[in-house]
Amino acid sequence: QVQLAESGGGLVQSGGSLRLACATSGDVDVVNSMGWYRQVPGKDRELVANMEKSGSTKYADSAKGRFSISMDNTKRTVSLQMNSLRPEDTADYYCTANVYTRRLGSVQYWGQGTQVSVSS
Repeated sequence: QVQLAESGGGLVQSGGSLRLACATSGDVDVVNSMGWYRQVPGKDRELVANMEKSGSTKYADSAKGRFSISMDNTKRTVSLQMNSLRPEDTADYYCTANVYTRRLGSVQYWGQGTQVSVSS
């Protein structure tokens, strides 16, 4: 079993910064990718940023230039530095990891989510 533990959410004023962190634990052989999604009530969960083990990244257009994802594959952690936050960034943020184990193959796991609130 693989678990993801997120931290770093909270309340911040518009223009402020937050750093989210996520750590994997459990039966992990290889981390293929890690990333962050977000969701607001009534809307679908959307990609914020993702990083492959190769180092390639993908960002939502809304995140480009403001957010930065980093991954430590040795420690199996991922962080999301969020700068110049806007009220529309308010959401529950979810860490996700695509993990390979010999027992199950490649499986996508999700964290419980951490709330980010940006006041105007």
